[in-house]
Amino acid sequence: MPRNLNAWLDICFILFAALILTGILAFYNLFIGTVAGIVWLCLLFFARERCLCRSEEFDHYCHTVISNVNTVANYALEQMPQVILMADQAGRVQWFNKELEKHIDLEPAYNMALADFWPELDLETIWGRTGTMVFVHENVHYHTIHRPVSTKESSCGLMALYIQDASALEILKRIHADSRTTLMYVQIDNYNDVLQGLNDTEQNTLIFETNKAITDWVNHLEGFLRKVSDDLYIVVMEQRNLDTALEEKFDILDKVRNLQNPVRHLSVTLSIGVAVAESQTINQLGSKAYSMLEMALGRGGDQVAVLQRGKTNFYGGKTKAVEKYTRVKARIISNSIHEIIQESDEVFIMGHQNEDFDALGAALGVSRMARQLKKPVHIILSDFNTGISKFTEGLKAKEGYSELFLPASRLLNITAERPVLFVVDTHIPHLTASPDLLDRIKDIVVIDHHRRSSNFIKNARLTYSEPATSSTSELVTELLYYFSEDMNLPRLEATALYAGILVDTKNFAVQTGVRTFDAAAYLRRCGADPIVVRQMFRSDFETEQAKAKAKARAQMLPNGLIITKCADELPNIQVIAAQVADSLLRIEGANASMVVFQLSPDTVGVSARSTGAINVQLIMEQFGGGGHQNVAGAQITGTALEDVYNDVINATQLFIEENEKDESNTSAGC
Repeated sequence: MPRNLNAWLDICFILFAALILTGILAFYNLFIGTVAGIVWLCLLFFARERCLCRSEEFDHYCHTVISNVNTVANYALEQMPQVILMADQAGRVQWFNKELEKHIDLEPAYNMALADFWPELDLETIWGRTGTMVFVHENVHYHTIHRPVSTKESSCGLMALYIQDASALEILKRIHADSRTTLMYVQIDNYNDVLQGLNDTEQNTLIFETNKAITDWVNHLEGFLRKVSDDLYIVVMEQRNLDTALEEKFDILDKVRNLQNPVRHLSVTLSIGVAVAESQTINQLGSKAYSMLEMALGRGGDQVAVLQRGKTNFYGGKTKAVEKYTRVKARIISNSIHEIIQESDEVFIMGHQNEDFDALGAALGVSRMARQLKKPVHIILSDFNTGISKFTEGLKAKEGYSELFLPASRLLNITAERPVLFVVDTHIPHLTASPDLLDRIKDIVVIDHHRRSSNFIKNARLTYSEPATSSTSELVTELLYYFSEDMNLPRLEATALYAGILVDTKNFAVQTGVRTFDAAAYLRRCGADPIVVRQMFRSDFETEQAKAKAKARAQMLPNGLIITKCADELPNIQVIAAQVADSLLRIEGANASMVVFQLSPDTVGVSARSTGAINVQLIMEQFGGGGHQNVAGAQITGTALEDVYNDVINATQLFIEENEKDESNTSAGC
């Protein structure tokens, strides 16, 4: 029987069926049946011979190939244009092919250490895992596929490494990355202010010098510059040119800052928004770059916001935001808010978690706008608000305020068809009193005075952010002034707004401008009572003890940094930390004060203050926080208080040293 059993059986079944048909034909016609029988016999012998022939060919194939498989496999492994080697956990070579000789200077040998010829190939980081990696040795990029190999002793006794020179591909990737389009918006953010008080000749000179500085900077980066208005430029360049600007830390900010208005001694400052092309269209790239410019302006100007690989980085921000003397924007925003409230059928207001008097005062000011238009209004409070509880509890007892405040946990159903949500004194979604409310209400208005961070409420219908102002209460007070001609601000609400300004200005000592005193004067005319405010700020004996302990632990470090820590978990520890930071800043020689405190069992907080010499906002952003140049903070989860304490010291000292280095370089360049 032929060895190709399956094929022979199939043929037998077919022949058997043909034999039956032949028998039927013979039954009806003997002659035709006999002819069919002869044909059937011929087919039988032909099929048998074909099966025997194919079986012999298959045997010959198996004998020829299988007998030489080891030789063929060894030849393929040795001659493959790819390095293949086996290494043990100690990092020693157990087997390799001849291709390895072409890529190393040494003579490869059994049990040779990988570190002897490829020290960059770290076997510990990939041991036991399947994957790919790229390492660089003497400017050659090696693409490596690694897989574990089981042995008798272990399921991962060896690692198989398939290594190939991928320098050409990496160079191509680098060329592609370097040539990506980068779009910039460059704006002189204080154009009108810096030209005030100058005659035509002085104005033209200052504008010429500013244009020349920007043009020289763009030419140095081999970019394309086009001026689209008096104070706005568009710059297009490649990624490699942007990398140069990043290495130089956008020194154009310092160069332009040296140009001053000789009358008012006000420096020219730039704000720059940058976006690097990924997969978006040029139109989308332009929108991204402009949003980065708005973010830089929202943080106070004199800085660069760069959007790259989905992450936003900031550079600069050394100067204070300049207060605008005109209140035209406040009037326009007030009219817009009037229309938004008029269109809505219910108003909700919330601030940040653990509200302070600035958030409360601003919320009460917005609630007065809603009441002026006879709209139902609620202020949403977070579950933890000990800092303002004394005032809110007293306010609830007053007529007309009992239903005003609503805990976030009680806000279950919103029956209004067109509700509007006001977010005051914060713009970061997860820091609001009720973050889920941002998804439940479509129309959102944000009023804030903090420098904008990369994580902000993106779906807001209207955003009013003025980092130059002292507080959100000041912003809301100005809005109230223009909101309605017959606005009647009650004494208690005026007092709350006045308290908010006092808290954020540290009794008119920090971030205070002309408009701050105008707002305070307006509130005093409305009946704001400083005596009531002083009583609200009184603390109990335990709080004073905690503040005294924190001050006693304070350390005065070089460069004007004074820092302390509070390890005890107290109900109002955030308020205590802020007050301690304020008081430490009054010490002679202190440029910045930091208080590290235990906010909860797994969270450590940092309260930072500055005289203006150090931008504490940039330091706190390194820990995931933010704030103002002079007032900032952060919350760190999953890190011990002592570790955060040391990290804050190191980050602050490094920031001060880099600042001093930049300033000395700028001075030398002048």
